[in-house]
Amino acid sequence: MHEPNIVILAGGISSRMKKSAAGAADRILRDEAASKPKSMIGIGAGQRPFLDYLLYNVQSAGYRDVVLVIGGSDARMHEYYDQKDKPVILRDLEIRFAVQKIPPGRSKPLGTADALLCALESRSDWKSQQLTVCNSDNLYSIDALRLLRESSAPNALIKYDFKALRFPPDRIRQFAIIRTDAEEYLTDIIEKPPDEQLKSVAANPGVSMNIFRFSYDDILPFLNSVPLHPERGEKELPEAVRMLVKTRPRSVRTYDRAEVVPDLTTVDDIPAVQRFIRENFADM
Repeated sequence: MHEPNIVILAGGISSRMKKSAAGAADRILRDEAASKPKSMIGIGAGQRPFLDYLLYNVQSAGYRDVVLVIGGSDARMHEYYDQKDKPVILRDLEIRFAVQKIPPGRSKPLGTADALLCALESRSDWKSQQLTVCNSDNLYSIDALRLLRESSAPNALIKYDFKALRFPPDRIRQFAIIRTDAEEYLTDIIEKPPDEQLKSVAANPGVSMNIFRFSYDDILPFLNSVPLHPERGEKELPEAVRMLVKTRPRSVRTYDRAEVVPDLTTVDDIPAVQRFIRENFADM
């Protein structure tokens, strides 16, 4: 059975987007980038938010039960996607929310592993089921989303060819690099790799863009036990996955894909994302 469950991580504080907002030439986009969660920036026609397009692909890939992980300080996403008022193009989705709170003494949330933990704790009815997890600021294709939903593997991820993503070479430092065995099972995943580990990427440019399929029961213990990164001070989802494969080898299947995945990290990304949306979502 291919459960139609998906968690979309949208609770970050968009610090890189907000820092870059002052450089935006378009005043409306500059103001939105400085004040909104980046997935809610009005990228499309009629100021349609970026997240609408991701959710449209999610729906088209056969998902129906969505948990949006949001921050506790901004109610706009909750109001926009309320079940009674959500956009008509997303009518087949049941959208619920999990709030990732910022702990006392911190200025930002605890990271992506903590965000997923918040989602799973809010959906105990998903125990013994599978779910897909992805970011809210990447526009994953319908095919990639469907591939994970229909995967027969209990745990899986997309391994993207970095060259096909068409990002500047130095941007690879923002992703997690992937290592696999001969049968395409994950052996290692390294978030924001140091320079010495980037040298081998040219020969095998597999990277993660934080889109995974998990067994609820398999990943939950590692979300609970993943430590804070010693430098970045966050509980990172790739590290929880790394702990899973080190504890249980050959437990995470990888799937190769070579395609463009629009990424909304800074204001400089907006023109390319707008162009992609104009070319691929003409009917929205």
